[in-house]
Amino acid sequence: MPTLRQSNAMSRFLLFVLVTLLVGCASDSNPKATVNRLVYGLTLSPSGFDPHINQSSEMGIVLRQVYDTLIYRDPDTGQFVPGLAASWSISEDQTIYTFVLRQDVTFHDGTRFDAQAVATNVNRIVSPEARSQNAAALLGTYDGYTVIDDFTIEIRLSEPYAPLLDSLSQFYLGMASPTALETYGLERYQFNQVGTGPYRFVEYVPDDRLVIRRNPDYTWGPSFYQAPANGVIDEVEFRFFRDPATRLTTLEQGGAQVMGEIPPADARTLVGNSAFQIITAVVPGQPDQILLNTQLAPTNNQSFRQALMLGTNRTAMIDALYQGFSTPATGALTRGTQFYSDASANRYPFDGQQARALLSTLGYADTNADGIWDTPEGDLTLKMLVPPWGEFRQISQFMQDQWHSIGINLELISVPDFSTLMSEIAKGEYHLVAFNSYGVDPAFLKTYYASDGSRNFSGYSSPELDSLLNDAGRQLDPTLRAALYKQVQAVIIEQAVVMPLRDRINLNGVSSKVSGLKYDAYGWFPVLYNASYSP
Repeated sequence: MPTLRQSNAMSRFLLFVLVTLLVGCASDSNPKATVNRLVYGLTLSPSGFDPHINQSSEMGIVLRQVYDTLIYRDPDTGQFVPGLAASWSISEDQTIYTFVLRQDVTFHDGTRFDAQAVATNVNRIVSPEARSQNAAALLGTYDGYTVIDDFTIEIRLSEPYAPLLDSLSQFYLGMASPTALETYGLERYQFNQVGTGPYRFVEYVPDDRLVIRRNPDYTWGPSFYQAPANGVIDEVEFRFFRDPATRLTTLEQGGAQVMGEIPPADARTLVGNSAFQIITAVVPGQPDQILLNTQLAPTNNQSFRQALMLGTNRTAMIDALYQGFSTPATGALTRGTQFYSDASANRYPFDGQQARALLSTLGYADTNADGIWDTPEGDLTLKMLVPPWGEFRQISQFMQDQWHSIGINLELISVPDFSTLMSEIAKGEYHLVAFNSYGVDPAFLKTYYASDGSRNFSGYSSPELDSLLNDAGRQLDPTLRAALYKQVQAVIIEQAVVMPLRDRINLNGVSSKVSGLKYDAYGWFPVLYNASYSP
């Protein structure tokens, strides 16, 4: 029999074990207490969060961390680098792309990544049931695939499509687990996403939060993914801050460590504050711009459109609104976009007197001397559709004031969201629409300026421009593509189809306790794997 001393010792040992187990259970039940956790503020809550189905760029801030793509663009060089594809080759006729895949990649649910997984993803994206809003279009002239072996797949095109590699580097074409796709289906998958990326998808509560957690097994990232030595970010909670007025306050009070799209005036107040930093990223693609409806009078007249261009003081507008963080745009592409040309940069310098003179030559008169040109229906009034994102509402108010000085009333029609904007555009009862989009490869110009472009909001139609856009999209030689897109940009500006306003800059307010944060080649999406956080 054990002695009293032995019994007491045994009791103390058992008590120690019990306390240790209880502490361990408490730690497991509260993982937030044991991880390095960062809160990242988003500016809007997308209506859907599936990259293969939905089109919001905002979801890419999150999902760029969850998914890998076959290839990547290096954010520093802009060049394509291997991702899930270790290498690729293009056939002589430029219609077959062969991808040799990595053999050491596993999805977050344990499913092997291989050629059949790529095939499953492509099948889902192009299926009619998915009703893809963007991913399917990114595949361009896609015409099928052939699985060569376990780790080799060919993607076939019906004709050359130069932007394919750029498309395959975007998160919309990220690779999802075939097991998860089959398990959850089209409706439930957005709440149960499974990729191969540096972070695992943990939780999505619409209009509230989205949580991701670092993948400890991740070893196959692109060359520019470099994990920090200290302060690794274990978990990120994304929260939605739709009201711009709340973003600075939340950041200052510690409610978030990163806040996207800080209003320029608020960003200016953070400059010089050692507790924070402003991280800027150039956003390639279209500038903030106004597309002019060429199908409705009076903006169907080229000279009238040119008068509007001359009557807009973009420099004064940008200086007032963007606090020195941005510069006026000069064309249909921003300066950070591939094949940008500045050949038409000085085509429409601000000149209010010349704008009024040009309108006078078109037959307009101010018979009642109220400062506004007359029409048979009354004062000359234009209608502009204004979406809620960015600073378009402030921009439109500046334009309203400026155009009043050249004799034009501008009626602003605010729309609450993208779907409403599309509905209003479909009616065709507008003269102008504020809009923008992002992208590195300018092939997206075809969507906006080809006669049959799905977003040809201006209604402009030109066989010459159609031919240039088609040739540029098929041509892989970068020198020839650059020459073609230079002509494209010249036609768009000369015809005054678009009014470029400012080159886009992504302004992010960031705690000084966050280090190494940078954004990818598209300007919007953080590379969180490289960042560190020291609370």
